[in-house]
Amino acid sequence: MKKIASTKAKSNFGELLDTAQREPVTIEKQGRPVAVVVSIEDFKKSELLKIEALERDLQIGIDQANAGQLIDDDEVFNEIISDLEKA
Repeated sequence: MKKIASTKAKSNFGELLDTAQREPVTIEKQGRPVAVVVSIEDFKKSELLKIEALERDLQIGIDQANAGQLIDDDEVFNEIISDLEKA
């Protein structure tokens, strides 16, 4: 993934957009990453993957509920918090 300083991104915005069509571009401000610019196609693919994952998770939940395999809400939230802390 290409990296570019925010000042260069601002002064060469057209070039930034052209590069983002080929690969994601990380924009850095004072040496730390603050944003990523991606093509609209890559963005749409990413959003589609998120929706598909949510649909799979929802179906799993529906199947578990139908099978009487319900889980306590505190257990679910504790697992979510644990996963977020690992990320």
